[in-house]
Amino acid sequence: MKHLIHALALLLALAPAPTFALGAEEMFADPAQEARAREIGRQLRCLKCRNQSIFDSNAGLAKDLRVVVRERMEAGDTDQQILDYVHDRFGDYVLLKPPVNTNTYALWIAPFVLVLLGAGGAVVYMRQRPQPKPATELTDADREEARRILRGEKT
Repeated sequence: MKHLIHALALLLALAPAPTFALGAEEMFADPAQEARAREIGRQLRCLKCRNQSIFDSNAGLAKDLRVVVRERMEAGDTDQQILDYVHDRFGDYVLLKPPVNTNTYALWIAPFVLVLLGAGGAVVYMRQRPQPKPATELTDADREEARRILRGEKT
């Protein structure tokens, strides 16, 4: 029984504690407004956590951006106006899906270029690898020697 209690204590100590990025004080009372705020927030990147939206992050900067989104909503801004407001202050990086423009061409084209380079490298490798030699027919003498070896006879 003592071992069971120790095992449970260890399990509880190692289990990750649940964390919630959004505090209750930040939420709108109206579910429709809350859903709208979350939809806008899913389009904005936490500038500290990189590939998390501001609603998935616990960082202080993400909380500040959530507050900005809510303040702009209360001011009557549309979704696009809110996104433009944040984009004007932080640039393309704050958008989880940045626009296609001259500054982001490399970002959008790089995955396709890398896939093409990988496929080309695979084709070159497959063409240059040594080909297996075709199997040759055994002669009658080879077959007889194989039978003799299998029977255990010595030469």
